[in-house]
Amino acid sequence: MSDALSSIAEFIRTGLAVPPRGARPILEALFGSGGRYQKRHLEADMIRDAFALAGSESDDGIPFAALINSDNPPSGPYGGASIAWFPTKDHGSLLTLVVGTRGLSPDEGLLTRPGHRRRTAALRRYLNRRGLQAWSKPDPAALGVQVPETAIEAFIDFEHAWKKYGYQIYCAVSVPRDDPERARIAVQALFDLYAYERRWQVLGDCRGEYDQFHAALLEDLFPRVEAAEVNEHLRRRRFVVLQGPPGTGKTRLAEQVRQQQFDGRGMTIQFHPAVTYEDFVIGLSPDPEHGTLRFGVRPGYLLQAAQKSLDGPYLLIIDEINRADLGRVLGEAVYLFEADEVGTERARTVQLAHAVAGSKEFSIPENLYILATMNTADRSIAGIDLAIRRRFSFVTMMPDRQVVDAQGLPLATSIFRDLCGVFVEHAPAEGLNLLPGHAYFLAKNEDELRERLRYQLLPLLDEYLREGYLGAASSELQALRDVIEDRIGQNLAS
Repeated sequence: MSDALSSIAEFIRTGLAVPPRGARPILEALFGSGGRYQKRHLEADMIRDAFALAGSESDDGIPFAALINSDNPPSGPYGGASIAWFPTKDHGSLLTLVVGTRGLSPDEGLLTRPGHRRRTAALRRYLNRRGLQAWSKPDPAALGVQVPETAIEAFIDFEHAWKKYGYQIYCAVSVPRDDPERARIAVQALFDLYAYERRWQVLGDCRGEYDQFHAALLEDLFPRVEAAEVNEHLRRRRFVVLQGPPGTGKTRLAEQVRQQQFDGRGMTIQFHPAVTYEDFVIGLSPDPEHGTLRFGVRPGYLLQAAQKSLDGPYLLIIDEINRADLGRVLGEAVYLFEADEVGTERARTVQLAHAVAGSKEFSIPENLYILATMNTADRSIAGIDLAIRRRFSFVTMMPDRQVVDAQGLPLATSIFRDLCGVFVEHAPAEGLNLLPGHAYFLAKNEDELRERLRYQLLPLLDEYLREGYLGAASSELQALRDVIEDRIGQNLAS
């Protein structure tokens, strides 16, 4: 544990207890021997110490201290990204990430990079899960967007800071005055995120804590989903969709839930453009046992699964649910998909087009559960409309780093992490849904891995580049694609 970091956390949480020499010495102590970051990163012009403004009656009299981009002038207003805190007399301090009042320069690249936006949002969730009050702006570079009233009300003790810098603050956490442990968590999180973005090297004694924190942020961006977790959610919400990029194991996990949680009781079907209402709900089919032209009623997959669920919990798995025209396939049956009503006296019933076992009435039985999968990278199909989406609960599955690391193939681990880095840092919001899953990197040995990368991963990346799916991030992806091609040992024609 860094003494320098503990000291600055103590200083920040106490609020307006102004030391004789101000905040500069305690910020300088973060760099070099006994600190947290390499001494060479410290420059005189990167520290702003305005604690002397405490008690000022002027409009600008808001005390603060900050680390800023050293490319700014040595005094006066500054621009770019900074980490700053605003102390109060009775309520500790508001620790923030801020854009200087002179605008984005000289940090346009940092503040507009999707990766910074994603890490800031992950930081907010990280802090909130640890009992700290935190907020972040969806887009750090949106200087025309003020902090919303709901956020200001949640941090009412720091109204003075919001009033003056409401357009510039893009991430904030209340550093509790009476809780040293949580205060240190808050200070470490914001300073270590800022250090990451500045590419500051961390001293050896602090490296473990620093790496652990950034691993937690990546886990937030790439959450693991277990079969038991999906089952618990399925039992509560009844109709669940596993969504995510290709190769993230959605179908495999669905089958795992069926085997482990439903004792194998269930059936798997796959949707595609040719699937119809008659296939899924009910229809007519020729009766071959009679010499004359005659049609019999044929229960679809939904009715078949409903019948089998009368003997106990039963799981209907729908693979690639969004590849079919759901409005046409579900028909009036979409009315039945209300998880809170199934199995109660409020259970919904519809009239089918044809009678089954002498009745046209149908409702979803209490023991029937539906688990679907959806590939978020397939641009050839439309998304699920809101009326149908409302009736399902969605669990997102992202690529799993631990699965790739566990197989012990350094080439797979290295390329997978580089690819994740490009997508996290540069891909637009919808582009993250295209990140190839861990299945593309799994192999028994390195020869098999190279073959998989050559004939599966590279063609997928080429498709993304050809169609322009990554937008402004295409140049970064192209560069990495070429590196991967070189690393797998064969010069392929693009």
